Amino acid sequence: MSYVNSDSLVSTQGLADHLVTPDVLVVDAGWFLPSEERNGREEYENVHIPGAVFFDIDAYADTGSDLPHMLPGPDAFSSMMGHMGIGDGHRIIVYDRHGLFSAARVWWTFRTFGHDDVAILDGGFPKWEREGRPLSNLPIIPRERSFTARLNNLMVRDLTQVRKNIDSAKAQLLDARGVARFRGETPEPREGMSAGHIPGSLNLPYTELSDPEDGTVLDAEALSALFDATGINRVRPVITTCGSGITACVLAFGLHLLGHRDVAVYDGSWAEWGSRDDTPIET
Repeated sequence: MSYVNSDSLVSTQGLADHLVTPDVLVVDAGWFLPSEERNGREEYENVHIPGAVFFDIDAYADTGSDLPHMLPGPDAFSSMMGHMGIGDGHRIIVYDRHGLFSAARVWWTFRTFGHDDVAILDGGFPKWEREGRPLSNLPIIPRERSFTARLNNLMVRDLTQVRKNIDSAKAQLLDARGVARFRGETPEPREGMSAGHIPGSLNLPYTELSDPEDGTVLDAEALSALFDATGINRVRPVITTCGSGITACVLAFGLHLLGHRDVAVYDGSWAEWGSRDDTPIET
């Protein structure tokens, strides 16, 4: 069994073979939870894959929102990417500092804005570094490019849509947080938030999609079995959620690899749902 969308996952050797290909652009999507006490931009400036540009998830977002790293508007995203030197003709390969974490958010963001030629580096920066592949700390001076962003509304859901879905059950809800957070057995890391999950949700911690030894994505057979074990029907629509819209994209990526065509991410996720007093919650 092989991935249906295998071109969305690139091996370290595959990237090494095309590192200097003119239309390939590498993107460092390093992002960390506050509890990790690490800074993505600082780590990028210290060392990165040669030629990589840095995608600041918190900056390339709707900074006027009270919620973390929400999608910006298409015009703003076009301008941001153009200034980064990312153009319409680029084959984009994204990596992060964990293996499969924040890279999925950036992968999903590009696809949500209509740029489908984007893939994730399997195993991310840790695997690349372990294998002794080229590294750099040289600053990148991007050349302005033209990037066209067209929002695909089918790939994102908001509070109102998720609230309506509880009654209609048109789409299945799949939560990427750990089991204890999903069950409401442990406090949320953000202050002022309730514990639990959106009613009717299933749970699949995003960490389970990766091999614990090397951080690479499970093979297609194991990945398929993992989703099936959650009770998800892969013929029906799915909405993925998490704490703040980062790891929900890991589940969306896994389903995409398996060929699921109807997957959306609840952008506000628990940062929005769990901070309100008018949203139903299950534990």
